[in-house]
Amino acid sequence: MAQPTGEFRQEAVRTRGGELVSGGLLVGVGAPDGSEARPCPEEWRPRPRRLERSEPARGPVGGVGRAVGPLALGAGPTDLPLLDREADIAELLGLLAEGRSIRLVGQAGSGRSTLLSAVAEAAADLAPGGVVQLCGHRRTAADLLQDLFAATHHAPGYRPDPGQLAAHLAGISAVVVIDEAEPTGAELEELLAAAPRCAFLISVAPGGPALPAGSRLQDHPVAGLSRSACLTLTARLAGRPLDVAEKAWAVDLWFESEGLPLRFVQAAALLRQRDVAVDALVAAEEDRLDVFGALDEPARDPDPAVREDALRRTVPLPSVAETASPAVRLAEGLSEPAQAVLRLAVALGGECPTAPHLPALIDVGQGESALAELADAGLAVSIGGHHRLTAGALELLLPHWPARGCVDGAAQHFAWWVGHSSVTLEQIAAEAEVIVGVLLADRAAGRHEAVVRLARAAAPALALSLRWGAWERVLQLGLEAARRTGATVDQAWFHHEAGVHALCVQQPSRAIAELETALTLRVTAGEQRGVAAARRMLDLLRAEGRQLPAAAAAAAPGRGPVIRKIAARVPAGLKARARKRRRVVVASAAVLTFGMLGTAVAMSITGPEEHRGNDPHGRLDDAGDTGNAPMPVPSADSGPAAPGTGGGDPSGPAGTGTGAEPTVSGSASHPASASPTRRASASPGATTSDAPQQPQPPAPGQPQPSQPPGQSQPTQPGPKPSQPTPSHTVTPSTTPSPTPTTAPPATPTTPTGTGSATSSPS
Repeated sequence: MAQPTGEFRQEAVRTRGGELVSGGLLVGVGAPDGSEARPCPEEWRPRPRRLERSEPARGPVGGVGRAVGPLALGAGPTDLPLLDREADIAELLGLLAEGRSIRLVGQAGSGRSTLLSAVAEAAADLAPGGVVQLCGHRRTAADLLQDLFAATHHAPGYRPDPGQLAAHLAGISAVVVIDEAEPTGAELEELLAAAPRCAFLISVAPGGPALPAGSRLQDHPVAGLSRSACLTLTARLAGRPLDVAEKAWAVDLWFESEGLPLRFVQAAALLRQRDVAVDALVAAEEDRLDVFGALDEPARDPDPAVREDALRRTVPLPSVAETASPAVRLAEGLSEPAQAVLRLAVALGGECPTAPHLPALIDVGQGESALAELADAGLAVSIGGHHRLTAGALELLLPHWPARGCVDGAAQHFAWWVGHSSVTLEQIAAEAEVIVGVLLADRAAGRHEAVVRLARAAAPALALSLRWGAWERVLQLGLEAARRTGATVDQAWFHHEAGVHALCVQQPSRAIAELETALTLRVTAGEQRGVAAARRMLDLLRAEGRQLPAAAAAAAPGRGPVIRKIAARVPAGLKARARKRRRVVVASAAVLTFGMLGTAVAMSITGPEEHRGNDPHGRLDDAGDTGNAPMPVPSADSGPAAPGTGGGDPSGPAGTGTGAEPTVSGSASHPASASPTRRASASPGATTSDAPQQPQPPAPGQPQPSQPPGQSQPTQPGPKPSQPTPSHTVTPSTTPSPTPTTAPPATPTTPTGTGSATSSPS
């Protein structure tokens, strides 16, 4: 990985931006006001292409790696052939050929990772899809599924949702090898179920829970090596044959460690350090004789090997206790650059940055050699594209190797690095654990401002690199640091990003909570653009029906949405009375067919008028009875009447149409308040075009739209004032009004009423 050029302390920190597709969402990452998601157009959605098998083992960038560099006095641990594992390899290959999935269990340092690599190399032809190697270190189950998808499909910048992912992985037939998998239990079972045609070989940390009943996995214990294999391994790593004393010492270590390979890798490193001390004694003896000479010629063997063996016996071997916990003694024998890298790794929680970062962090020019020295000593192992300390080393070294300020500028360096244009997303993904380690180290040191700056810079980069487990962790650490600093703007930003992350991973309830919190904080801080961004995200959730209740909309000039909104709140009792009233209307129309006058229909319709005073929504359900009001004066519920609606202005277009109506079928025995209703029900000049103009009372200070004259006049046939029209009263029986549950209740019950009667508010 190439280190960007330039002095990072002199450049401004930039936020990496870009777009990715998550399921059906197009997510814009890195905006100043926070990331945003919107529905992705169909033509923009990626079309994943299945990758052909081009090599025996493959995996995503930052996958399983090996230690680098040979030892000075022998071969490195990864340069040696696998010892005493032939039976294990044959058994595992047989199980994988049958389609079985295996979980490797064993103690820390038992060689599970080395066995995985050997099986992956030998299983290249077992499955049509070959072998896919993944790294499970600090990966969630969702991250592992995404890595499996990325290793088998070409779709950069695309993270499918669970349904799409299952569809893409359903046709994959491969051997999937996962080293150091952290998911256990149900998450591990879901991982296997997502790729049903794959056979899995998984290494898990010791002490994990037992497999549930009916699991696809079966455990394969990885035991220690035999005594002869341990002695052979020690001699090969030491670079020379063992003498009698060293063989006895190695046998004692074999009994104590139960043959764990890691212990013998470290034991060989202790022997190499002892050889360095012996070489120093030999050189000192030769220098003393050459410079000062000797009064008497010493009696010494002319063979240098014999003299070296004699001096080696003067250097004691490590005790069994020191060999059981050799990390401190091994660290003391490292070179200065290797010790500096080791101190940095301890400060970062066991994570070692890659070599290009070391010159900027701890001023080590030969980073590759320093990392190789740690790996050869058994203190570090290469995994996931970078190095980390081996099991147990961090706990042993932490009390003896304090940080000493080696991570003071790490947050500033990585904040600049993740935003540099020359850094690829794959490189950022490989350093995700190191970035989290820097955040944890600064949090422990109380540098919360540095945590906020690095988290804000790294979160968009990790989102674009599809390392969403690390993305979520960085957001959590950044939010915690922002709360400690009291920065409201930063808190709102982290809540907003957490809401976008929850939306992308299909957690709508959490997304709503995070975005509403971000909206509240941004309103408090006066961030107008941030408020708009948060509201757009909430509108997206509302539009897609993701459990967000509808917010109160502002008064709009259109009437349709307002009517639908109010109709949804009409009580059930009012709807029942409306249905009862319509049944009365139908019965009255049947009576009219036998010669009853239109006055009988009007009297039957005004039946439920006594309930109108307690019905706040009567204007919706009883829209056909709006003419029953004794006076055309608006009530407190209805608001002021608009001109031309028949409420009190006879000079309007509708009012002129009703001026000829009093002589239609008026009766002297009836009160004047009832005659407008009877005449309105018998008039054929009304149409249904006026009904939608009665949705709800107008807002205070807002005029109520009136019916244009050009709409109602052409529909009126213009009946003569003295001519009764009882024949038109049959119309309600054939076309009853729809129910309130299917249409707005503002639809008139008697569509033959006049425009002046149906448009007056009750």
